[in-house]
Amino acid sequence: MSEEVSIRDARVDDHDDIRSITADTWPDRDGGDYLGRVFPQWIEPGDQPKRTLVAEVEGHAVAIAQSVILSDHEAWGQGLRVHPDYRGLHLSRRLTAALFDWASDQGASVMRAMVFSWNVAGLGQARSSGYRPTCAFRWVHPDPAQSGIASQYLDDPERPYLPASVAVSVTDDPKAAWNAFQGSAVARALRGLTLSLDESWAVSELTPATLARAAEETAVIAINTPGGADGMSYRTRTFEREDEDGDPYTVAEYGVAVWEEVPVAAALLDAIAADAASIGADRTRVLVPETPSHVSDAALLRAEIAEHPDFVVSADLTATERLSRH
Repeated sequence: MSEEVSIRDARVDDHDDIRSITADTWPDRDGGDYLGRVFPQWIEPGDQPKRTLVAEVEGHAVAIAQSVILSDHEAWGQGLRVHPDYRGLHLSRRLTAALFDWASDQGASVMRAMVFSWNVAGLGQARSSGYRPTCAFRWVHPDPAQSGIASQYLDDPERPYLPASVAVSVTDDPKAAWNAFQGSAVARALRGLTLSLDESWAVSELTPATLARAAEETAVIAINTPGGADGMSYRTRTFEREDEDGDPYTVAEYGVAVWEEVPVAAALLDAIAADAASIGADRTRVLVPETPSHVSDAALLRAEIAEHPDFVVSADLTATERLSRH
């Protein structure tokens, strides 16, 4: 079978094959695979360099993967799918290796990817293809319709064991946001990675330039206490979805949420909810590190929390063992 497989660039006329590949991606999970629906748009050229490859057998695409260049040294891998009838033939490894080579040729020194924590097969596939564990995060969803509610929990006289509220101020200063991020427990837990402004469902290294750009294009939130900048976030994008009844709603997405203490978390979640409400968003999703303190802080403040975390994996494109194969 391996002699019959060829690796080539994806084409728009592969759409029917991609629908077949993604028809039953996660048979034991609710919801379908977005890739079969959006494939023609997904492979269109964009602002970021990208390459989409398929494995072809007897004239049909049976596996697919994509890499996108996020910065001068970072690449992102996504959309790796293999038709159920062709699993076990190492097609994912061949596609990933080809995209590692392409990304390296573009100047990238690292390529990362995201895998749902419940996707055991995907995790094993990623590790066998050369990725290594990097960090984990979870989505938190403060409600735009209830901005201010998190801080109210800290003032509840029936719950005297909660931390006392502290004086905070909210600004849109990207420098203050950077000060809150660098050196924080969140930055350490996430290895400095937060959501990309350019590519959805992708993380890249946060820099002061990222926050300066967000201040101009979307929004930056910095939480200041008497001790300095102690919390931050920034909005990455908004997007539209439909609920189970087909009614549309708008989601505001935030690249990270940084806090050390519960009162700062309350102020930050309230500020995120207020920002989302100000642009007419119906829902939010906010990236927080998968740590006991951050997840339980959000739970304490009654924020909706995703059921499962997501994992980020990374491949060093300069590794000697990889380069020695070429």
